[in-house]
Amino acid sequence: MKSMQPKPVVRQSIENRAADSLREFILSGRVRPGTRLTEIALADQIGVARATLRTGLHRLAGEGIVVQIPYTGWQVTELTETDVWELWTLRAGLESLAARLAAQSGDAPSRAAVARAYEALLAACAKERLKQVNACDFALHRSIVEAAGHARLAGQYRLVEQQVRLFIATSNTCVAEGMDDIVAQHRAVAEAVLSGDAEAAARQAWHHNESEGMRLVAWLRRKAGH
Repeated sequence: MKSMQPKPVVRQSIENRAADSLREFILSGRVRPGTRLTEIALADQIGVARATLRTGLHRLAGEGIVVQIPYTGWQVTELTETDVWELWTLRAGLESLAARLAAQSGDAPSRAAVARAYEALLAACAKERLKQVNACDFALHRSIVEAAGHARLAGQYRLVEQQVRLFIATSNTCVAEGMDDIVAQHRAVAEAVLSGDAEAAARQAWHHNESEGMRLVAWLRRKAGH
């Protein structure tokens, strides 16, 4: 019988670390959609070669959070009305199912993880630190998806989670009317999941995504002068 052995530790490549650093910078809310990204400046700031930086940028382009403009360079993805509609409807479908299943679940550790994520969001909003708020916002949504106990649902969510994070960062930076507004957006969803009210959880998760999607579309229209 083959002896059991721990798997060797695999070091993260410099390309992966560069991609992670860029991703966190872009999704922190410190850079607005459409912002130009200069390879030379970013490579110097991160401390990597331009070739390594470019590999990271290509990875983020595959995730949908940066775009390469021919003969011009790179920029942070600027969500269109169609992008927003597709993202909020997709999120609403996945997250409303997740919220229903999470509320129905009797798994105490999963329910506790949702409670911790909600408390972390409240604490971040109280400190008014946008970068932390954005991270905690997404973490709450992700905790509900994980609490659903549905592996295929979680797998589908991972396919778009970086674009979801971009959506959240854009909404919190450009649309939300302060920290109290962000708290109010999530209160009904979290409370329904934690109380075990499956119907309310599904309904509130859909409403949260729909209302924020519509607000973001309205902001894009005002920005375009429509």
